[in-house]
Amino acid sequence: MADSTILTGQYVTIDQMPASVGERILARLLDYLFIFLYLVFVATLTQRLRLYRLGDEAWIFILYFLLYFPAVFYSLLMEVFNNGQSLGKRLMNIRVMKVDGSTPTVSSYLLRWLLYGVDRLCGIGLFIMIFSSKSQRLGDMAAGTLVVKERNYRNVRVSLREFDYLAQGYQPVFPEAADFTLQQIELISRALNTPTKDRSEKISQLAGKIRPKLSPGQSTLNDTFLLETIVKDFHYYALEESI
Repeated sequence: MADSTILTGQYVTIDQMPASVGERILARLLDYLFIFLYLVFVATLTQRLRLYRLGDEAWIFILYFLLYFPAVFYSLLMEVFNNGQSLGKRLMNIRVMKVDGSTPTVSSYLLRWLLYGVDRLCGIGLFIMIFSSKSQRLGDMAAGTLVVKERNYRNVRVSLREFDYLAQGYQPVFPEAADFTLQQIELISRALNTPTKDRSEKISQLAGKIRPKLSPGQSTLNDTFLLETIVKDFHYYALEESI
C-alpha cells in the first residue's frame, strides 16, 4: 500500500498510512449495524407511543422526519460533528482527513457523502479503492480526502503545527525558493539560528550569494528578512508539492 506523504517544517517526511480496504469495509458494516439498531428503536418507539394516531398529518410528517433524519444523514452528521469519525470508524481507529493533512471542510464531507451513492453502484467505490494508491473511493478523490489510521492522524496533526507560522492564505515572495535544495535551506536555517557573534557575517555572506539568483527588484529586503522569507517560501512550495 502506497503512502501519502507530507514534508514538515523540520524537513521530515511524514507518512500518512491510509486505512486498508478491509478496515473501511468493517467500519461501514459497523455503521450499518448502528443505523439498523437506531431504526429498530424508532420503530419500537412509534409503535408503543402510537405516534401514527396523532391525527394531524403535517405534524406526523414533521415528527417522522425528525426521527429518521439522523439515520438518513448519519455518515455526514457524524463526520462533520465528530471530526471525521463515524461510530464505525471510531471503533476501527480510522478517520477522514484531507490529503494535505488538514481537517476537511463541511463542503468536503458533503461532497464525499453525496458521491457515496455513486460509489455503491455495481461496487464502483470498492473497485476504485482496491486499485487506488491511497485506498480512496470516488467520493474521497472528488473531495480531496482519504481515510487514515488514527495513530498516524495524530502524528500528522502534531507535525503540521510546525507550519503555523505560515499564515492562512500565505503568498510566497520568491518563486526561486522552490528551486533551492534541502541542503541549502538547512544551511540558511543554521545561519539564522546561529547564536554566535559571527551570525551577522554568515547571514550577510549567504544573502550576498542568494541575491543574484533572485529576480531584479525582488531582493531589496534586508539580509535577515530575505533569508527568513526564502525559508518560508521553500516550506510553502514543499508543502504544495506534497499534496
